[in-house]
Amino acid sequence: MRLSVVIPTLDEAEWIAASVSSAVGGADEVLVVDGGSRDGTPDRAEAVGARIISSTPGRARQLGVGAEAARGDVVLFLHADTQLPDGWDAAVRRALGDADVVGGAFRLRFDERSPVFRLLEWGTRLRVALLRLPYGDQALFVRRSVLDAIGGLPQVPIMEDLDLVAALKRRGRLVLLALPVTTSARRYCERGPLRTAVLNLLAALAWACGLERARIAAWYRR
Repeated sequence: MRLSVVIPTLDEAEWIAASVSSAVGGADEVLVVDGGSRDGTPDRAEAVGARIISSTPGRARQLGVGAEAARGDVVLFLHADTQLPDGWDAAVRRALGDADVVGGAFRLRFDERSPVFRLLEWGTRLRVALLRLPYGDQALFVRRSVLDAIGGLPQVPIMEDLDLVAALKRRGRLVLLALPVTTSARRYCERGPLRTAVLNLLAALAWACGLERARIAAWYRR
């Protein structure tokens, strides 16, 4: 079972080496799909073992380009500021040893250990337990055959991760692994952790209600 890791980047020089390094030991290939970085991100990624692919910017577009180029039987989508845990590859292979499992995700852990971020981690576990709805920062992985069957990575302006999860759930069972990925708290700190959590919740509700995706993206990125 060959494992491909796809990482979209745009000016992620501060984080990308750690992200790639966490993946290269267990992956058969690590593809960094760069959207035009000007800070040396591709060079840093290549130096620690990634194959670089150039793309026009846009997370869904970059993930789609990487998935098309991937040669593995399993494709794992990893954020540039997220690190995989030791043993991640064995955990993925064990999970996919069950033919009914089409993909899955990891538990979320922030690199910031303050009480508010522990509360956010608890909220993520609750969401996943109740709704079986992991987000992209939890390192989603999927069988290549299933990804091909659903037409590849959904090409939308925002929340392609939720579209992917919804499509996978229609094809089989998702597994939520106990191992945690460690992701940077930086995006939560930029707007404030609780405000960001509320914005994420409202965006997810808008997605669930079928609101036009471009409108969600315009509102969320203001």
